[in-house]
Amino acid sequence: MGHTHDHAADAHAAGRTRLLIAIAIIGSFVIVQVVGGFLSGSLALLADAGHMVSDLFGLVVALGAALVAARPATDRQTYGFRRFEVLGALINGVVLIVVAATVTIGAVGRLVSGAAGEAHEVGGGPMLVVAVAGLVANVAALLVLRGGAGTSINLRGAYLEVFGDTVGSVMVIAAAIVILTTGWSAADPIASLLIAALIVPRAIVLLRDVVHVLSQSVPAETDVAEIREHILRTDGVVAVHDVHVWAITTGAHVFSAHVEVEPAVFAEHRVDALLDELGGCLDEHFDVEHSTFQLEPSGRGRREPATHA
Repeated sequence: MGHTHDHAADAHAAGRTRLLIAIAIIGSFVIVQVVGGFLSGSLALLADAGHMVSDLFGLVVALGAALVAARPATDRQTYGFRRFEVLGALINGVVLIVVAATVTIGAVGRLVSGAAGEAHEVGGGPMLVVAVAGLVANVAALLVLRGGAGTSINLRGAYLEVFGDTVGSVMVIAAAIVILTTGWSAADPIASLLIAALIVPRAIVLLRDVVHVLSQSVPAETDVAEIREHILRTDGVVAVHDVHVWAITTGAHVFSAHVEVEPAVFAEHRVDALLDELGGCLDEHFDVEHSTFQLEPSGRGRREPATHA
């Protein structure tokens, strides 16, 4: 189990480094993106800039959550502070929804005014140059964050934000090309609406994952029935009940169960060996970071209320 904890610590340290690099990349370009949006008059570019600002905010929040999560456990926070990563992801999801709503309102307003004959002039040239530069910055940040997105819900939230902004930059480039070649200025607010449409599903998925963790649901990749079968195949085990599996944060699974055993396990002093075997099984096959087993004599489960799995 020590190896597992060391690996988790290394993964979290690497995650913080990834966030710092991504913050440097996004932060160095966000001013250029905002200024370019105002100079070109492009709502799509401003939408992309706003998304990039939300990216930067989300990355800073994610880094703060990761730093807090690295603190050791205390008597008040017995599982440590890793749940703060989930709270960081929650903030990121809310920010994404706000950005999408703001962009949608602005885009609809421009389309309505354009239909009324009040076309908004957009500089396609500056819009294209800034959008291409934004795409390069986003791709660089995306490559930095990709390695940790599968192990941390916090990093996954940051990765999803930057990924959406990368796609948004491609849409802004496409809109700029349309404006340059045809003069059709409506391509700008339409691209803005497409960017907003990309943001919302990602935000919903992230918020869904946050709710899943905070409600202590069984992790999606975990099969409780399969875990029960593994435990029942262990020599000396006759029944399993009161099974609980949840996650403190992504990749940090916790398990507890009442395990009924044969009388010989207690009589022959095999309790320690059985606990080691059960804990090793869950660590090796199901990547459970922390497991707790209450060993009971056979038949005990029938005398307890049937209120658990």
